[in-house]
Amino acid sequence: MQIRVFLPSGGISVLLVRSVTDAVESIFGRIRDTRSPGRPQRPITLQEVVAIHPELEAEQAFVDNAYRCLDEARDRALELVSMVEVGSGGTNQARFEREAIWGSVALRLEQLDLGDASLVFGRIDQEPEVGEGSFHIGRVGVWNDNQEPVVVDWRAPVAEAFYRATGPVPMGLRRRRHFVSRGRTIVGLEDELFGDLERFRTGDGGGLRGEGALIAALESARTGRLGDIVGTIQAEQDQIIRSPLPGVLAVQGGPGTGKTVVALHRAAYLLYTHRFPLEGQGVLVVGPNRLFLAYIEQVLPSLGEAGVQLATLGDMVGGVRISDTRDDEDVSRLKGDLRMVRMVARAARTRQQPLRDDVRVGHGLQWLTVPAAATVPIIAEARRRFRTHNAARRFVEAEFFAVMAEGGRGDLDPEGLRERLRGELAVREALEWMWPVLTPAQLLNDLFGSHALLRAADPSLTDAEVDSLYRPREQAPEDLLWSASDAPLLDEARAVLGPRPGRREEDMVRTYGHIVVDEIQDMSPMDLRMLDRRSLNGSMTVVGDIAQATGAWAHHDWDSILDHLPDRRPARRNELTVGYRIPAPLMDVAARVLSSAAPDLAPPVSVRSDGDPPRFVKVVDMAADLAAAVLAELEAVETGNLAVVVARSQVVEVEQVLVGAGIEFGRPTRRGLDERVAVVPVSLVKGLEVDAALVVEPARIVREQDQGMRALYVALTRATRRLTILHTEPLPPVLST
Repeated sequence: MQIRVFLPSGGISVLLVRSVTDAVESIFGRIRDTRSPGRPQRPITLQEVVAIHPELEAEQAFVDNAYRCLDEARDRALELVSMVEVGSGGTNQARFEREAIWGSVALRLEQLDLGDASLVFGRIDQEPEVGEGSFHIGRVGVWNDNQEPVVVDWRAPVAEAFYRATGPVPMGLRRRRHFVSRGRTIVGLEDELFGDLERFRTGDGGGLRGEGALIAALESARTGRLGDIVGTIQAEQDQIIRSPLPGVLAVQGGPGTGKTVVALHRAAYLLYTHRFPLEGQGVLVVGPNRLFLAYIEQVLPSLGEAGVQLATLGDMVGGVRISDTRDDEDVSRLKGDLRMVRMVARAARTRQQPLRDDVRVGHGLQWLTVPAAATVPIIAEARRRFRTHNAARRFVEAEFFAVMAEGGRGDLDPEGLRERLRGELAVREALEWMWPVLTPAQLLNDLFGSHALLRAADPSLTDAEVDSLYRPREQAPEDLLWSASDAPLLDEARAVLGPRPGRREEDMVRTYGHIVVDEIQDMSPMDLRMLDRRSLNGSMTVVGDIAQATGAWAHHDWDSILDHLPDRRPARRNELTVGYRIPAPLMDVAARVLSSAAPDLAPPVSVRSDGDPPRFVKVVDMAADLAAAVLAELEAVETGNLAVVVARSQVVEVEQVLVGAGIEFGRPTRRGLDERVAVVPVSLVKGLEVDAALVVEPARIVREQDQGMRALYVALTRATRRLTILHTEPLPPVLST
């Protein structure tokens, strides 16, 4: 029996099947992800292995050869490594050359180390008028011994048609083939045919058979880590990935539209197409917290790019310890306000003071004096000459000792006086009063530790605001644990203070040729100012969802975000409209919440019309019924994972219930969601995806968050298979109707 499946792209997938049941199983059968550590893998069934495909054996032979070439390339690179001894002997030129070779080889080894990711995931066949070429598309480019291409890198121009071709616009293709693989083994092929289908018919009157590559990927079990979509990139995603480098590219995308993986694939694409200069300038990916970074950290290496830096805003502030936790909403909002720019600048200025009293120091048989009045023009001139605070310290010292030398008898050398007298207590105290060398931590520790300094730095602060910023001064600022809300203030202080004398390399702020930012909708103006400071040339990709803006500085439109980013070129805007992760029945419920949380935004259109509807379970005693609900969900998702999403105030309560029931669970940490069950506060669940989500007490989530309905929307859009709402309190009205 031959079935023609008309695809959304406009092409046609032709399947050879024995029955309609076979077709359904073939297209929608679940393929478990082999990269799920520690999970038992069930045997591949006859229905899943599409062994009847006439070219399956040939394609497997091709893939085996591609891996053979990849392994040989890796062996050659390792041999070259053993021949290069970095830093041993020879001239400076020779050592430089060895280090350059080592760097190139190390980069290539990183590109060739794909782990368990499938090397080849597709093939395109061109029409005769285009060239009638056939190209296999993979994660990295692979060549044979004769330097002939075996696998084409997915970022190469010829591979664009693999992602963009449609029935109306085939881009010169007659066939596009998708591979479904487990490791190095092909378990399914799917062909999309363009043009005259008769030329593809086999002699027995059949056609081609395969599994739906996209659906198989969507249906695979979650692993606690984000996977790549390199083999299933859709046209609207590919358009964003391949957008030009310059300027700011803003991407609005609802839950499940793939905005995070699109942004990461764009980073890999830009590094491939603009290797020079980006490899030297660097590419930075910024995430909202370290849990999120742990979740995405495997995507770029799987695409052949391991040199991209992943960081939170806190990670970019050197010399201090910063947690992922933000202050209370009102404090976070205050610290994110651009008023802080003026406050930090004035705080530094208050540390630039003329002496109140004359300074007298003994030198030989005479007393040397620096009159207090003589320090007034020194301070004024230092402020006028120097853009940053610490840069002026040498000037202030030089002028201080010049005044001292002028007041003495004989021909005194100011520099000689400096060498002899700078250790004197009176001199040290005077210079520290006039112009101390400061770190950001020292400046803010002093500022936040004094009501008087806070009021002097910003007279517009109310008493309540001063009290909210105040905290007791620590004797050792380097031991402080700062909040995530403090990160942009510390960075602003670094910009105002500048590098310390003799520590320029340590204190300089690094800039990047391209910056990728995820979940940007929650970043404050001070956060965005910090990002702008790290952009070398204004090239950025920023992604987010206004409907998921839940932080203290939740933005209600993109203009309020883009106003604070580089404006060297007009910003470009794109929108992802198709949802791939969330089944339609689950998205329908989330859409009801969206209508209240962000009525101006439309929910993404789900490609998955199948799936169970969400379950609403009202219980009398949460402590008694929660454990049973968790066990039921685990049984339902088999080897999949489960997130128990709760309000922050309920985390300890829920964890105690699970401990009492003997249920092993994990917490959201820097290592990600490593356990099958994880208890996740709603404030940290954004950007993650799981097989099943158990949302506990939605009314409590709404009540505790300033953007409560948006937080609930986030919680309801994490599951790819099952969603259960467990509650004792009445549901929010949008869920009870």
